[in-house]
Amino acid sequence: MPRIAPLPFHANPVNFIRLQPDQETEPGIWNGYEEWLGQIWPDCVQSDSLPFYMVIDGTHGTAFSECLEKLRSRCRQENRIIIEIDSADYLKPSADLLQQFHPYLTDNRAFGVVASDVSVEDYFQPDAQSVWLSDVEHQLRLYDSAENVEAQSPKADQLAPIVVTFGPGSDFLSGVSGPANVSLFCDLSREAQQYLHRQGMGSLGLGPCRDTVETYKQALFLEWPVWEEYRRRRLYDFDYYVDTNNQERPVLVTVPMLRRLLASVARQPFRVKPFFAPGIWGGQYLKELCGLPGEWNNCAWGFEPIAPENTLLIGYLDFILEVPFPLLLSAHPEAIMGERNVRLFGDYFPIRFDYLDTIDGDHLSLQVHPQQAYIEQTFNETMTQQESYYIMEQKEGAKPFVGLGFTEGTTGEELLQAVESAHSSGTPLKVEEYVNILDANKGDLFLIPPGAVHFSGKNNLVLEISSTTWWFTFKIYDHLRFDRDGRPRPINSDHARPNMKEQFDTQYVQEHLIAVPRECRVQGASCEELLGEREDLLFQVKRLKLDGEWIDDTAGEFVMFNLVEGDRVRLTPLDDEAAAVEWGYAEAYIVPASVGGFRMESLGDRSCTLIRAQVSPEWNMPLLPHHWKSGGHL
Repeated sequence: MPRIAPLPFHANPVNFIRLQPDQETEPGIWNGYEEWLGQIWPDCVQSDSLPFYMVIDGTHGTAFSECLEKLRSRCRQENRIIIEIDSADYLKPSADLLQQFHPYLTDNRAFGVVASDVSVEDYFQPDAQSVWLSDVEHQLRLYDSAENVEAQSPKADQLAPIVVTFGPGSDFLSGVSGPANVSLFCDLSREAQQYLHRQGMGSLGLGPCRDTVETYKQALFLEWPVWEEYRRRRLYDFDYYVDTNNQERPVLVTVPMLRRLLASVARQPFRVKPFFAPGIWGGQYLKELCGLPGEWNNCAWGFEPIAPENTLLIGYLDFILEVPFPLLLSAHPEAIMGERNVRLFGDYFPIRFDYLDTIDGDHLSLQVHPQQAYIEQTFNETMTQQESYYIMEQKEGAKPFVGLGFTEGTTGEELLQAVESAHSSGTPLKVEEYVNILDANKGDLFLIPPGAVHFSGKNNLVLEISSTTWWFTFKIYDHLRFDRDGRPRPINSDHARPNMKEQFDTQYVQEHLIAVPRECRVQGASCEELLGEREDLLFQVKRLKLDGEWIDDTAGEFVMFNLVEGDRVRLTPLDDEAAAVEWGYAEAYIVPASVGGFRMESLGDRSCTLIRAQVSPEWNMPLLPHHWKSGGHL
């Protein structure tokens, strides 16, 4: 096992922000529903004759019952009637939804088609809004009838009921009657949703989870494109935003205050909350480094950042608010990304860092990623999966390697036939006969354009610098392994076949896909090297060897840093020194385009090495998300 960093890895980084004095005119933020209810209750009792309408909308998996129970308790104390209406009662039956959405979900266990033309309305019964209105009117008539029964005890305050519509899509359902008196959007991270998947929660409306891979597919291709777009379009019409990731201590914030918090974060360097996952080939390095649960057998992946899946922890006063990273991006795309990148990618953050840990683990599967035209035509996805492997750590005494490209003269069909023979005979494939096995040393960078067959061997910690797309890995050969659920690991030869590029052979790999560092800037004892850049990769990779002070500038585009060697580094915006940030080994920061000039310096007794990534200056192909192409940006 290589050396573990002496300083602790921060798995829950908080981005503390400061608001200008003129922005602190009201508290606008609360811990827990009780304090918030105390604040809004006077509004609930202003009318003694008209019902008070409340909408509690939110993300699938949110514990709406927590908010409802606090509201019920307050109503009991105040002798107030509450009428509760669950949006789930107006959804189409699961069997109907599965049939309706089959063109997007397909029969494939892992891959579907992005449902860019589906709306929230498609989940509901055709007359859902009118039925909801009829149900509300019926409940109010029952209340009025009970009021007029002489034997009934009179209500102490004689106030009309509170009508609460709750659950995903509640704002859509209740919109037929006009705006609610009070509306909340309760949010939950994708990470939390995936935890609930493992506990048996299925994708919204589609029944319970019986296979986590299939449920993730249903969420990735259907639920998230539809319901996150619903959140994006409607969020600022709500009165309150609720972070429910900690069910025992939700954080509520007024939507105007949320906007101020996001605007402040967009002007300073920030770090997303990383998330991790075990896997069949996972290693032990990340598990120890990051203090992951002891019951995990290993850790295969660590993502920081991968924009659609990460959240951001925002610290303000004594509050910590967790919000999905895409909320920040959709609110301030130009400030984060820069104008050129917004023209290319809209509000979709195009680059990811993630770790692949095989130290004391096993080989990754032999795989390939799709061509741009293929991913668009087959999956309706707008950005293909372009990758690179930076070798960050290795097991001492081992001989790690990376597999990349075909051996000279090998064809894709020959490889697939050999894999099929291995599966039928149960005899392991001699991968080295078909794929180049390259020595991998700490600090090496391997470029992996779409169509290049590849895999990491065991005993590497790989830092992937890649385009954000992450699910479209077509496994060609997986060493005859079974997955953690006991099922055979899916092989995707049907998708791999048209995407493998035989031109990426031994000679091509040696000449074009193994990075050769080129010094490009020097300041004192520090130097910056260009490691990787190609016309078919949207990202550019540089390495900064930091010994002393380094002055730099975003030049109007975001920059990403990961500390790959050394103990700690500080980055200070030149125009706002109070916004300085520090981070440690294996942690990553994003510097928004709006920051402009900044200073970096290594902390501790030794120099630091950082990977710097940004959109390649040569990249000019727009890869816009669906909502942006359709003119739906905010």
